[in-house]
Parts: sequence; C-alpha cells; structure tokens
Amino acid sequence: MKARIEAELPFYFGPGRELFGFYHPAAGMRAAVLLCPPFGVEQIRCHRLYRQLAHGLAEAGFPVLRFDYFGTGDSAGESNAFEWTRCLADVVTAATELRMRHGGGRVLAFGARLGANAALAAAQAARLDGVVAWDVITDGAALVRQYDHMQETLKVDLNRFEYARPELDVSTQWPGFETSDRLRVQLQDLRLLDPGIASAWLASSVPDEPSKLDERYAGKCERVDVSPRWEEVDSLELAILSHPLLDAAKRHLKEMA
Repeated sequence: MKARIEAELPFYFGPGRELFGFYHPAAGMRAAVLLCPPFGVEQIRCHRLYRQLAHGLAEAGFPVLRFDYFGTGDSAGESNAFEWTRCLADVVTAATELRMRHGGGRVLAFGARLGANAALAAAQAARLDGVVAWDVITDGAALVRQYDHMQETLKVDLNRFEYARPELDVSTQWPGFETSDRLRVQLQDLRLLDPGIASAWLASSVPDEPSKLDERYAGKCERVDVSPRWEEVDSLELAILSHPLLDAAKRHLKEMA
C-alpha cells in the first residue's frame, strides 16, 4: 500500500484548492510532464490511458501531474461550469504546481483532443517547453456538430434507455454531461493554435472530422495504430488503451526533454 501511495499522490491544489490531481514523483532530474485531459466522456474513455502514460513516464524518470479542470472529474464545480477560458487558466495553474513540486526546470505537456488544444493555447502563459498533441481539434464547429449528433442519437437510444427521453432532459447535454451555451460558443470558434514551441502531432489511424489536420501540420504528423472512434455512440463506454500511442507519446516527450 505504501509503495502505491508514493507512486501516485492524490491532492487538491490551486486557488481555493479547487483542482484535483495526481502527482507521480520520479527519481532523477528529467523534465516534468503535465497531462492535460480531454473533456466529458472522452476524459473518461482516456482515464486508463493517462494513468498508464503517467506511470510509464515516472518509471522513465519524468515527474508527472495529471489533473481535472474546474467543473470536471473530481475537481470542484458542476459540469456546466466548465468553460474554455477557465480551462486554459487551469493549465497554467497546474503547470505552476508541477514546476513547484518538481523543483523548477523544463515542463512538457501531453494532451488528447481538447486537452491538446488547451496545452497548445496555454503554452506561453504556462511556460511549457514542448507539447505532444494527439487528435487535436482543428475545427471547433465540427466538434460541436459531432457532440450534438451524438446527443441526439442518445436521446432515442433504446439500447440504453427504455423510452426516448424528453427534449428538456437532454437539450443541455453533450453526451451525458451537462454543458452551457457559453461553452458552445467558445468551441464553435475554436481553432488550432501553433504554440511557437517544440511540438509533436499524433493522429489516430482514421481521424474524425474535428481532428483532421490541414497541410500545415499533416506533413509533421505521425499516424498511430489506434482507433478511438470518437464520433460513435457505440464506443462511449469503451476505454481507450493503445500501446503504440503510449510508446509514441513517450518517445516524443523523451526527445523534447
């Protein structure tokens, strides 16, 4: 039990101790890594992947912090309180916390989906030294359409529910998570930002519409043998764990260190 606690330390941090995270200490003085999660059901599907990545990086000598944004996971706030500006501020807060626990030095980040966008968008303010992005969102409007379509499908999904649910019950949700008009507007306008720092781009074998990279990034992108099927309702309960993805992420982070 003691070894497990030392390898994965849960704690609250930030202003008012509103953010929840796990710190994975590591021997040595390598760069530290911040794991920025995706949003909603995608965060749940990636939970095991992030935990495996954190343990693998810690074993390789990288201290790691994985955390939940305000309004998500075990952090404070209801899910409809999650919004993009606060999300970016939480990345900065988490990077500062990691730097303090690590004792200074370089801080890198890994993010999937909106977690990748958050790491890239907050890179300058968080003083990140490199970002590895997997299936980063390149078209926010396409993501909003995807979430809307999935929610509409869930509304009448008789495999999960005995009866179709009233519109009032689901009109403010993205799959299964209460959301807000404010977040919808913020994501509609979301575009991929070049952080101006070291970055690596990973893409699933068959990307969905919101994560298709244009010619500026496609040539730099590494295809990985993983098929999360982000857009399919039938995949909502399927955890994602891909050893090729884990290996690629660790390799790029080691190169950036």
